Amino acid sequence: MTQAVTETTNLEHGGKERSPLLPDRHPNQDFFICDVLDAIPKDDMASMEHPIFSLATKPDHRLLAYEHNGVRIEIAPSMRGLATIHDKDVLIYCISQLMAKMKAGEKPQKEVHLTAYDLLVSTNRETSGDGYRRLKEALERLSGTRITTNIRTKGEEITEGFGLVDSWRIVRKTDSGRMASVKVSLSDWMYNAVLGHEVLTLHRDYFRLRKPLERRVYEIARKHCGQQDRWTIRLATLQKKCGSNSPPRVFRSMLKDLVLHDHLPDYSITLEGDLVIFRNRESMKPRVQVSFPLLDPETYNDVRAVAPGYDPYFLEQEWRDWWVDSGCIELQYPDKAFIAFCKKRYERKPNP
Repeated sequence: MTQAVTETTNLEHGGKERSPLLPDRHPNQDFFICDVLDAIPKDDMASMEHPIFSLATKPDHRLLAYEHNGVRIEIAPSMRGLATIHDKDVLIYCISQLMAKMKAGEKPQKEVHLTAYDLLVSTNRETSGDGYRRLKEALERLSGTRITTNIRTKGEEITEGFGLVDSWRIVRKTDSGRMASVKVSLSDWMYNAVLGHEVLTLHRDYFRLRKPLERRVYEIARKHCGQQDRWTIRLATLQKKCGSNSPPRVFRSMLKDLVLHDHLPDYSITLEGDLVIFRNRESMKPRVQVSFPLLDPETYNDVRAVAPGYDPYFLEQEWRDWWVDSGCIELQYPDKAFIAFCKKRYERKPNP
């Protein structure tokens, strides 16, 4: 099935009854976010700028070529097909973990060691056997897809070929057969983007966007509109940057569907003739005043128990900075969230 057919099928099967957003599969995040998701979702700017990932929902074996403003990209699939925009969740999770380590004063490594369950929950994926199977397939496509490009990272322009992932390894628990841990070795290109801080924060609802095109449109809006009040792009240029192979009329129709539901995080979209206008929903604007969650005085004693040697008030400031960076997520149990954050912080770095 071609990408155009696949995208059209997604549109036709949308149905009025089905929500345009995926369900929040792991809603109990007050305690959990600080324990596991203390890394804010981050995406590398180069792949947000250019169409590196396939928008197809079926195996895509096309050889892609893209050129824009002096940047040339060729993307070759493996036998498993091209890496998809949903496969990119793995890279976003890895980048987020590395950026969190750098913020904590640790030196990031190309090899990222992670727990499969944490990744699935963090990216709003199912934790069933099918969810683990899809994760394995994503790793296969990420390592098999080969890219040749002259994209700049860390101030250098290098024309080279590489995979999005150099290698990966899954360790399974023999009694259940379920993945216990995953090791992902990032490509030099992706690793350099992290070292150069060439990343942007994503809204957590990015992982709830159902359709591949919606995720790609959000990436482009986040990269180009950013904190501006509005940003305008021609429809044909947007389709090129999305990497959509659909006929122009079909692409316009899919975009109208996105405009109608108006469910894109951070930005609203209007279509005026051949112009696409993105407007900031204010969520990306700098916050002038923030009302911090109130903590019980006894919580500081609990923090001393889970993070011995650390100053609870120093950790509180770190936690509050993280909370603002994450978008001031509503916390039903802020004390539990703060304690979980401190516990995770101590496990990463036992000595202050």
